Amino acid sequence: MTQVAVYGTGSWGTAFSAVLADAGCSVTMWGRRQEVVDQINAGANNDYLAGIPLPPMISATTDPQEAADGAEIVVLAVPSQTLRDNLTTWGSAIPSDAAVVSLMKGVELGTTKRMSEVVEEVAGVERERIAVVSGPNLAREIAVKQPAAAVVAAYSEQTADLVADACAAGYFRPYTATDVVGTELAGALKNVVALAVGMAEGMGMGDNSKASIMTRGLAETTRLGLALGGDPHTFAGLAGVGDLIATCTSPLSRNRTFGWNLGQGMTMAETVAVTKQTAEGVKSCDSLLQLASDHGVDTPITKGVAYVVHEGAQPGDLVELLLSRPRKSERE
Repeated sequence: MTQVAVYGTGSWGTAFSAVLADAGCSVTMWGRRQEVVDQINAGANNDYLAGIPLPPMISATTDPQEAADGAEIVVLAVPSQTLRDNLTTWGSAIPSDAAVVSLMKGVELGTTKRMSEVVEEVAGVERERIAVVSGPNLAREIAVKQPAAAVVAAYSEQTADLVADACAAGYFRPYTATDVVGTELAGALKNVVALAVGMAEGMGMGDNSKASIMTRGLAETTRLGLALGGDPHTFAGLAGVGDLIATCTSPLSRNRTFGWNLGQGMTMAETVAVTKQTAEGVKSCDSLLQLASDHGVDTPITKGVAYVVHEGAQPGDLVELLLSRPRKSERE
């Protein structure tokens, strides 16, 4: 039986822990808050996935060393902008031979590093041991065992196969890939595009408007991904268009919901208070914009979202910004 440590007790970390347990793994979760840990040990995580029972093979602790003890796979599911601080605190607990899996979808502020790069730098994990899981994986749907697929991307095919075997449950089908760069960038940028789609829907715009934003958002994601060495097939796959569709269209999506609230006229402070959970795209849009600028890539949707969430512009200003751009060939 594979022993897995999962760091992070939010909705996706908890749902993925359930997938691992249902696939036959023994899972120990680490969390900061004792009350959440106690809930998990009692068979549920009502703070994040209320009303959904957890498999008995899951336990939890507030001790990072205890969580990692004997782990063959370590899964990181903390908010992306806290990863560096978390790894600085307990990264040394990660076993030196364990595969390390990132569930996080963001780019670090300041450094513009992808999450796998932060893991490699701060925790000293060789890149051949790092994998990234991404795809259309809304946590609550996974937690109630609705069928879904995902991609496990790793530089090492052996690592990808190890992680895919560990999370292959009856309702969860993992595919493997070697494009870590493209997979991570697709996961980060889809959150920003979902913010824009949510704003459009909140303002009362229909399916044509939302489909246009999603399509051009995919083009924007692909441009940046290719500039950084990603595989074009990634952006047409589960980590690309698959995750984009789910995140932009589902009311379960935190980023879409955050954007919808802004489109309804809420202020940033009001939206943060209502949303409660982390909407990764809000913080990552600035780092993605910087990353694009560093590589000479035009990302107008990302620029417009940053204009709204960080510079006080209104969602209507984003619409005007996008529609007033010079016309050009769709393939440019």
